[in-house]
Amino acid sequence: MTRGTAKLPDRTSPLPLWAQVLDDVRRRLSAGEFTAGFPPERELTEQYEISRHTMRDVMRRLHVEGLINRERGRGTFLRETSFEQRTGALYSLFRSIEDQGFEQRSRVLTLDQRQDSAVAERMALSSTTSFVYLHRVRNAGDTAIAIDEIWVPAKIAKRLLTVDFEHTAFYIELDQRCGVRPGAGWELLHPIVPDPDQSATLGLAPGTAAFLVERFTTHGGNPLEFRRTVIRGDLYTFKTEWDSAGSERNRPAFSPTG
Repeated sequence: MTRGTAKLPDRTSPLPLWAQVLDDVRRRLSAGEFTAGFPPERELTEQYEISRHTMRDVMRRLHVEGLINRERGRGTFLRETSFEQRTGALYSLFRSIEDQGFEQRSRVLTLDQRQDSAVAERMALSSTTSFVYLHRVRNAGDTAIAIDEIWVPAKIAKRLLTVDFEHTAFYIELDQRCGVRPGAGWELLHPIVPDPDQSATLGLAPGTAAFLVERFTTHGGNPLEFRRTVIRGDLYTFKTEWDSAGSERNRPAFSPTG
């Protein structure tokens, strides 16, 4: 039996009312029913013909699962898909996206050979060093989530100039075509407000926060890569897991986050 698109819970079922309603609300969310706005708690209580207490339990569980966001004085809103990146080890954004079922695509803005004295200084190289430079927009499905700029000395990475980076991992190509992989390095994370061009590229409203990740890697003790990545702050969080033994579990992953 249904009321509108809501499937009324079966009161003869051994499954609790809250579980039946929760499952049906998930179904309606997956079908895109609430894109115009998530109904208030009172309206859902009436649709499912359940008590306010039971509906509050359903809403609490939806919030914990990261499907809705509840703000006092403003109401309940659908939460946009958010991405989570674990830290502490050298991660692959490509693998992180693919492992969680999103299609990773890159839109290459620039792939060329150039000099950059500021980057050379950061890498403790000669100011006349020639780099292979890759500038690209990273997508998870149809959503732009990051802007990458990567510099690798051309004497190491010239073979990358012919690579189509639309759907491949940078480190895989670096390994297979140039025979090198990062062996050590460091990474810095800064909160920033992107410039207007970056905001437009990422589809961000002016003033929306982002992360700037700077990475430096070496191979055999020699400078290999300098990278700057601007990552959306509204859809992205960084996470490190640890236990009482002091070990970290840093396998990259994306998931809805709260």
